[in-house]
Amino acid sequence: MKKNSFLVLSMVLVLSLFLAACGGDNGSSGEGSSEGAEDPKLMSMLTGGTSGTYYPLGGAMAKVITDETGIQTDAVSSNASADNVVALSEGNAEIAFVQTDVMANAVEGTNAFEGKAVDNVLALGSLYPETVQIVTLANSGISSVEDLKGKKVSVGAPGSGTYINAEQILEIHGMTMDDIDAQNLDFGESTGGIQDGNIDAAFITSGTPTGAVDGLSATNPVSIVPIAQEKVDELVEKYPYYAADTIPSGTYGMESEVNTVAVLAMLAVSKDLSEDLVYKITKAIYENTDAISHAKGEFITLETAVDGIGIDFHPGAEKYFKEEGLLD
Repeated sequence: MKKNSFLVLSMVLVLSLFLAACGGDNGSSGEGSSEGAEDPKLMSMLTGGTSGTYYPLGGAMAKVITDETGIQTDAVSSNASADNVVALSEGNAEIAFVQTDVMANAVEGTNAFEGKAVDNVLALGSLYPETVQIVTLANSGISSVEDLKGKKVSVGAPGSGTYINAEQILEIHGMTMDDIDAQNLDFGESTGGIQDGNIDAAFITSGTPTGAVDGLSATNPVSIVPIAQEKVDELVEKYPYYAADTIPSGTYGMESEVNTVAVLAMLAVSKDLSEDLVYKITKAIYENTDAISHAKGEFITLETAVDGIGIDFHPGAEKYFKEEGLLD
């Protein structure tokens, strides 16, 4: 009997110690965390296709984050903005490149996110203008948006930032996707299709110069279709996340500058990341832009880090920007 009692008491003691160990951290924070959750040992940064700007720039930025936070951060190729938001919301990544307009749509539950509003993805900061480039060959005979009517035109994947840009620009010109022979191709497929004569033009929303378009211009004279100023004004009035933009002469070997529009590239993060970690990531990026080994690094500045952001900032990013006097 004594033996059985001793066994029971021993089991109770072991169970008590186990429960104490499991619950001992309640109300305290994990290392580097202000929310009680441990920081991840590895982070994924979703970018875009390998022939665009997001992927190589993401690789350079991921190295900066790794070096400054001590957490291995890997740039991952993806289908870009819309898919990146979905992946973040489903917990499949920690950081992602997104267009500001797509992020606004996701939070508002509009366009590609109709009835599927996202509430667990927050802003880290804006990066640089992403220019809407309507690419064609110089001898294509396409010199205006209206000339796209009846042509084979790549507009990106349905729901992507590029697709929505194409849809809205066509709309301002009194057209819809039904007025063109829309092709859902990525940037590399688009420029390859133009070179091979399989398509006539392509919408490409990306920082200039874009690698895929540079590659095309190396073998063929390239033209970027301009958007008339009155149409730029209409677009900006209806969709305020657009801004007038100009592609300088000399880009892709073009002799004249081209008027068009741009949205902004931004970084979004999972709401689940701790305030302390996101503070460190934000600080790492905006205080080490000189270490970003990509041409777009020069456009990423602290002064413009909150521009064009139409959603809530993550508390960690908000804390950093308040310290720097960018937010009240």
